[in-house]
Amino acid sequence: MPELPEVETVRRGIEPHVLDQRIARVDVRERRLRWPIPDGLEAWLQGRQVRAVRRRGKYLLLELDRAANPDRLIIHLGMSGRLYLARPDEALRKHDHLDLVLGDGAILRFNDPRRFGAVLPWDGALPQHDLLAGMGPEPLSDDFADGWLFQASRGRRQSVKSFIMDGRIVVGVGNIYASESLFRAGIRPGTAAGRISAPQYQRLQQAIRSVLDEAIAQGGTTLKDFVGGDGKPGYFAQELDVYGREGQPCRRCTQPIRRRVLGQRATYYCVKCQK
Repeated sequence: MPELPEVETVRRGIEPHVLDQRIARVDVRERRLRWPIPDGLEAWLQGRQVRAVRRRGKYLLLELDRAANPDRLIIHLGMSGRLYLARPDEALRKHDHLDLVLGDGAILRFNDPRRFGAVLPWDGALPQHDLLAGMGPEPLSDDFADGWLFQASRGRRQSVKSFIMDGRIVVGVGNIYASESLFRAGIRPGTAAGRISAPQYQRLQQAIRSVLDEAIAQGGTTLKDFVGGDGKPGYFAQELDVYGREGQPCRRCTQPIRRRVLGQRATYYCVKCQK
């Protein structure tokens, strides 16, 4: 599943090509996504100008026209979705479900084999959308303030890994990046969130930021078929310290990396470096 760094990579990849472009036409070939593409989306989008390309968690937001409360198009890539730029004469691929044909002739094309993604309108008159309500702070923003994780964790018995993967606590820390951040912070992933000290959480917040920053800089993590909006794969997988390295020597201490399941997710850690 594309996580925050992958979605941010897509956002940065498409932004120069769609910013200030008008949507000349919308072609919908398959409406049956996780949330069906509503009838009338084509007419709602036609002629609108893209004035900003933003991201909230793992949702891409195309802001339309300039206004105090702009309408937005919400795009979610789901488990296997791709958003890529296509030429006007480029042949359709299997699972190409929707095209935004831009004023200069380029096409922003949505492909989703599993159809777990979404393409939905957000009326600017609504201050919040149900899909984005209740989300925690962005980990790379000032809202992810020092002390936030420590305060939010008090009294919690769930594992610290499940805690930081909870989108109501902080958005976008997916399975890969949670394991990597906990390794850098020296924290065992199965430890109860409420037992982690303030200094440990300070290290963890710094680790989350640095891991995500580095993943974005390298275009995300390619484990199966992820590519960015420009069609290029991500390379952060080459830098992973623990994720997917069960039985291999820890890069710090040479102890074999271990694997366990927490919250139904594979978790990787070093018994010596993480306490």
